[in-house]
Amino acid sequence: MQRHSLIVRGIWATCLLIGGLSHARTLIQHGLLWDYGGAAKASGIYWSSLTIIDPAVAALLFVRPKVGIVGTIVLITTNVIHNVTVTALADTAGDFLARAANPFIGSQIVFMVFVLATARIAWLGVDDRRQPEPSRSV
Repeated sequence: MQRHSLIVRGIWATCLLIGGLSHARTLIQHGLLWDYGGAAKASGIYWSSLTIIDPAVAALLFVRPKVGIVGTIVLITTNVIHNVTVTALADTAGDFLARAANPFIGSQIVFMVFVLATARIAWLGVDDRRQPEPSRSV
């Protein structure tokens, strides 16, 4: 079970790192103060912050696995909710489905479903046993 957890967490981390690199590319291309094509300032701050948050959560999947697992679930779920909401609010001509079919949103939804479907495997395979500290002789 530990091996399966490690594989699942590795896939999650890879996806998070790809997301982080995507956000970094956007910042390099457009600069830190870009408004993401007219998006609300809070959305711009959120998307820019994912440049740091995505890789940090990816690292937590191995350094503090249970924190990383919860972090990944929260991160991708809130990301999908945020992006679908922004897409719906930007829908001015009744083309929500066309906008929502964007490959970026689609890939986030697929990743969220994968995370939710494999979360139990990731969680149960984490070894909770603490290694005993070596005794110190005086």
